[in-house]
Amino acid sequence: MKRLGVIGSMVWDTIYGRDPAQPAIEEWGGISYSLAALDATLRDDWQIVPLVKVGRDLAARANKFLGSLRHVVPGARFLEVPAPNNRVTLRYYQAERRCEQMSGGVPAWTWPELGPQVRDLDALYVNFISGYELDLDTTQLLRRGFPRFLYADLHSLFLGKEPDGTRVPRPLPDAPAWFGCFDMVQMNEAELAQLGPDPLLVAAGALTRGCQTLVVTLGPRGVAYFTGRPVRSARIASDAAPDPEGDPTGCGDVLGATVVASLVTGAALEEALRLGTHMGARNVTHRGATGLRDHLLGRLSTV
Repeated sequence: MKRLGVIGSMVWDTIYGRDPAQPAIEEWGGISYSLAALDATLRDDWQIVPLVKVGRDLAARANKFLGSLRHVVPGARFLEVPAPNNRVTLRYYQAERRCEQMSGGVPAWTWPELGPQVRDLDALYVNFISGYELDLDTTQLLRRGFPRFLYADLHSLFLGKEPDGTRVPRPLPDAPAWFGCFDMVQMNEAELAQLGPDPLLVAAGALTRGCQTLVVTLGPRGVAYFTGRPVRSARIASDAAPDPEGDPTGCGDVLGATVVASLVTGAALEEALRLGTHMGARNVTHRGATGLRDHLLGRLSTV
């Protein structure tokens, strides 16, 4: 059995949609979307090794979710910490525009904690759900200590936090150094724009730092990628019509996890991205991560 490590944060989401008459949805979010997508797309000769800290207040509920997944290494549990778990309130104003407010205090991994956990992994997927999972120094140590496939969704590294927990866009500090830590990097279109006005120049700069492929999610328009030297680029269109009534929460997480699961089991880049966009579009028609694995597989959920 091969082992895929997953770093991220379990988040308890409260989601307000664009219709004020509809009640808020409370559900697992964050890395739970990625875990569900990995569970749906990994081959049976791969196991998921969760490297995820959870607050004591939600640890039992989080581990119940983990226990519903079939590809998780036997006996795996989230690491319980004596801090309140991360919680996020999302308020959507448009399909791709939202206000995000975060509370909680799950601490970052340190290299002495993380190093022993990654030694026997065959690949590692890092999703910066909170943006505080790893600092740059620890990530650079991770890169030096983990020579195998390393994929990162940098999403919340592009978000600062106001005193009341509101997340606000910001340029990524030390962006070139972050790019040098991973084989593949994922971000969305707005995050790419924060790095400079010319996407090709931004991509070329990332690829000169050691990153091999830059993946940029484009919402309902699919996904673009940049790779190679000289840089070549292409867009993979979504195979689904936009769903204005759907829930876009977690689509990038599902897409990225599907891409990782496909690549580690031998798929070509465009094949992996095509499946990722398909799964991301399917996620729009499901709310929350409970039962998401079965939904992505086209099955009725047993949860």
